[in-house]
Amino acid sequence: MTAQTLENGAQPVFYTTEEHHPESGTLIGFWIYLMSDCLIFAVLFATYAVLSHAYAGGPTPQELFDLPLVALNTAMLLFSSITYGFAMLQMEKGVKNGVISWLALTGLFGLAFLCIELYEFSHLIHEGAGPDRSAFLSAFFTLVGTHGLHVTCGLIWMVTLITQVMRHGLIPENKRRLMCLSMFWHFLDVIWIGVFSVVYLVGVL
Repeated sequence: MTAQTLENGAQPVFYTTEEHHPESGTLIGFWIYLMSDCLIFAVLFATYAVLSHAYAGGPTPQELFDLPLVALNTAMLLFSSITYGFAMLQMEKGVKNGVISWLALTGLFGLAFLCIELYEFSHLIHEGAGPDRSAFLSAFFTLVGTHGLHVTCGLIWMVTLITQVMRHGLIPENKRRLMCLSMFWHFLDVIWIGVFSVVYLVGVL
């Protein structure tokens, strides 16, 4: 493995070649990580299913959830998945600025998703429906909050990749990283569709 380094023995700032990490091995390893994440969310979904009616005399989903707001939030994440797809198309064409622009737009949609989710959480807590109110709300905050944490990590990763593409272009290493983030981002989209269906739609309807 080689790296660009600064003078006077400073730490390397960026790895431009990764001789011991072929593309196939990296993608297989990342698929294994996604499968482990699937197990985590499967456990959270199962826990929510068991506790979804344990209201402890507190508010129910029909009383708490604002379905139009959640639908808007869902649209933000779906749009971000589409724009990331356009970024990948620009990557295949070798258009650096196109990749950066579509990634930036994807990040804005992802940030909008997080802001709406944080607003929902703060509103519920203000109404006295925090995670300590009932087992149902504990399971809800854990499931939705874990997904939100993943989105936050994805946004940090996205900003990092935008910076790397700006500095080093669409080198093979950056393309591989973009492909891994693409799988991660679309995975979060699929998980959220499950959350929207199981938690919000079933809860309200």
